[in-house]
Order: sequence, then structure tokens, then C-alpha cells
Amino acid sequence: TMDGANIEIREEVGDENIFIFGLLADEARTLKADGYDPMEYYRRDDELRRIVDMIEGDYFSRDEPGIFQPVVDSLKKIDYYWLFADYRDYVETQDRVAELYLDQEAWIKKAILNVARSGKFSSDRSVRDYAEKIWNIKPFDFASNK
Repeated sequence: TMDGANIEIREEVGDENIFIFGLLADEARTLKADGYDPMEYYRRDDELRRIVDMIEGDYFSRDEPGIFQPVVDSLKKIDYYWLFADYRDYVETQDRVAELYLDQEAWIKKAILNVARSGKFSSDRSVRDYAEKIWNIKPFDFASNK
């Protein structure tokens, strides 16, 4: 989904080297304002409906019937993260990923580019940025005890 770190990752690796799916921020706002109804997506996407029905019908939990019912109820009634709305785009994006994987030369090139351009996302930089920009603290200098 195009938010948070994925925006920064795309800037570093380039659009052609990242797979993004789902609603954009303005689309999500519009969907929310218009009254998002997850059941619309459930009803019109046969594959999504079949999967949710399998989960609800205990296909994956024969030894613990009903264990996933709270999850299904939440998705059908509220779907806080718009999973149903993003489902079809996710599947289509995953198909593109699988297609690219079959072209090993292109896959390896993109993988190497992603690794080579990911240095910005080290935990050291992330913690330093949080310390300086959010928490307003300075790192402790162990050499001088300051």
C-alpha cells in the first residue's frame, strides 16, 4: 500500500522496482467518506467470497470450529484496514510478481537493486531519526559519558 515507508522505498528503488497495491490515501479517504461497506466487495468478488466462506465454514479450523468467526465478523462488518477493498488489486499485483519471478534475470536484477538501494532503511538511521525528530533526544556518547 502506498503509505509510510513504502513511499520512501519507492523513492529510493524506483517505481519499476517495487510492487505497490491497494488504495491510495485520497482513494481511502473518499471511500471512507462515501461510507465503506465491505460487503459490497464480498458480494461482487467470487474468489474473495469463496475464501471468506471457507474461513467462516471452518475449512481451515476443523479441530477448532468457530475460532475465526470474530475475524470474519470484523471483516464483513467493519474491515478497519479495507482488506476487502484492496483484495483484488493485491491478487493482480501478486500475479505480476509471480510473472516477473519466472524471468529470473529480471527478478535478480530488481532484487539486487532493491538491496543495493535499501541502506537508507537501516535500523541505525531509523532510530537516530526518531530520536532527533520525534523524541527530541541526543545520542549518548559513551566515550565522554554524555
